[in-house]
Amino acid sequence: MELKKTDPQVYEAIQKELNRQRNGIELIPSENVVSIAVLQALGSVLTNKYSEGYPGKRYYGGNEFADVVEQLAIDRAKQLFKADHANVQALSGAPANHAVFFALLELGDKFMGLDLNAGGHLTHGSPVNYSGKHYKCVSYNVDRDTGLLDMDAVRKQAEKEKPKLILSGLTAYPRKLDFKEFGEIARDVGAYHMSDIAHISGLCVTGYHQSPVPYADVVTTTTHKTLRGPRGALILCKEQHAKAIDKAVFPGMQGGPHDHTTAAIAVCLGEALQPSYKTYIGQVVKNAKVLADELMSNGIKLVTNGTDNHLVLIDLTPKGLTGKGREIQIALDQAGITTNKNTIPYEPASPFNPSGIRIGTPAVTTRGFKESEMKVVAKAIATVIDNYQDSKVIAKVKSDILELCSQFPLYPGFDVLK
Repeated sequence: MELKKTDPQVYEAIQKELNRQRNGIELIPSENVVSIAVLQALGSVLTNKYSEGYPGKRYYGGNEFADVVEQLAIDRAKQLFKADHANVQALSGAPANHAVFFALLELGDKFMGLDLNAGGHLTHGSPVNYSGKHYKCVSYNVDRDTGLLDMDAVRKQAEKEKPKLILSGLTAYPRKLDFKEFGEIARDVGAYHMSDIAHISGLCVTGYHQSPVPYADVVTTTTHKTLRGPRGALILCKEQHAKAIDKAVFPGMQGGPHDHTTAAIAVCLGEALQPSYKTYIGQVVKNAKVLADELMSNGIKLVTNGTDNHLVLIDLTPKGLTGKGREIQIALDQAGITTNKNTIPYEPASPFNPSGIRIGTPAVTTRGFKESEMKVVAKAIATVIDNYQDSKVIAKVKSDILELCSQFPLYPGFDVLK
């Protein structure tokens, strides 16, 4: 093992991370477990190449094979999403969204995005993000009582504000979005419709969620959530926006793409085009539904009282745990269950010490968990929440989690460091 000889400290850290993943349950909905093929592409010699430009039009020589890889990724993205055009160079979701703003808006233009506390993303207009600093965001929100989007209210707000762009998308909203109606509202007020499906792209391409591609001018997605790929992003758009999008990514926002990541994206898109991928996504949705139902059966309050997609948002306030999301996250970590603290709609505390916990099923489903395992996981989560200061209870849950994980080995028989 060359890494172990060259840099034992880095080797040890990676080995410990592998063991952490193997011996715990990953429930952060934005994380997944990539295939060995994706790992191999990501660690390939393509990391040595510099490829400013696009296939067939590069600024450096020696790009004939980088061109093959990028064109494969482009063609597979277009096929999978049924899109006119695909850019595969954006380094991640936030840079992809930034590139769309750069392509379609002028600094200071007004747009509408889902409020961060209601399930939107930082790049959907948060005042601490470029999207809120460089552009004028008028956030739309969910209903205070139900936690659900009211599309009539969105329409009225759009008619009043006349934004240049309406952004539909989610990062912690557990219900379906009506992309068709978002598109109609945008058209009626003369706005662009941009959709960010970073979390639900896998559901959109397999029919478990409506796809925004027919109804949006531009669609962005990460490749490392339900798509089960490397850290990266795709920008999909109508043909009339193709040149503007490509120019916004390069030379507007970035230099040379990361060719090794592009190769891994091509691999994950090839995997997503297989029939087995639809079966996988179907199980992701089933698992999330069972997880939600079992949590509620164990006395846990959920935002919107359930889920339609891959994620579940726990509301801790009925338990008297307002602002205790960070403490609950730490307790769950100690029990071998990885989650993330998260704001809830109309958050009564703060983003760093919020009142919610966000969980999801993509990674555990990849690992092989099904409905029966999700019932066990739900019970474990409820137990930790109700006993988060009791180290003996947490230790017992951790023991149970280790036993469960042993039944679903991660990368069995394969040393990812060799």
